[in-house]
Amino acid sequence: MLRAVSVEDYTKPILAGEGASDYERYLRTDELLSLQRRPEEQGHEDELLFQTVHQASELWLKLAWTEVEEATRLIERGELAPAERLLRRAQLCLDYVIAQLDQLEQLSPWEYQAVRKELGHGSGFDSPGFRELRRVTPPFGQAFQERLREAGLNVVELYRRGREHEDLYQLAELLVGWDERITMWRMRHYLVVARIIGDNVAGTQGTPVELLGGLIKQRFFPELWQARNRLTELANEEE
Repeated sequence: MLRAVSVEDYTKPILAGEGASDYERYLRTDELLSLQRRPEEQGHEDELLFQTVHQASELWLKLAWTEVEEATRLIERGELAPAERLLRRAQLCLDYVIAQLDQLEQLSPWEYQAVRKELGHGSGFDSPGFRELRRVTPPFGQAFQERLREAGLNVVELYRRGREHEDLYQLAELLVGWDERITMWRMRHYLVVARIIGDNVAGTQGTPVELLGGLIKQRFFPELWQARNRLTELANEEE
């Protein structure tokens, strides 16, 4: 005889762990939501905003560098199409990290000074996610260059004959997009810091804020950017 299925049968948790539902147990929301300072621990109420932005950013950065690392392995095996899918996801991760900086601009420059006193020597330079991003990006570029060499091409030739090498062309554009987003993050980060604490002061580790501005000019894949100059020169020569 069949037993009637009740609503409770579908809502009662079946996964191991803490939490009143499988949603809470799978996502470990009890732990996740306890990682921010409680009101009685805060030096200023905006610490919740500050911690939320940075903790969420670390999660997106973790996903981003993980996707790039796996995409690099795929490129090394010559599997460009699945690598491109992962790289598009990684770029979206950086888009979210950049967008979250809008929240920090809601901080009062004066009231933030109370938050800043709670940070100790904490600095964005110590971000585990950004450190991993810097680690996985050079091998990513090296894997692309190896595929380019196998095809007997340099970057300029690839762009001039892009329709003949569509996967390599798309991969090159994804490298540029990745590099571009890192630069955009650095630029937005610099502007947020300058807007909140000023651009002629030192950060929490004594690093001048103006140093952040200098990092904006750095490129992980300079040859891809320089190729644009050469392509324009070639086009002008043909006129």
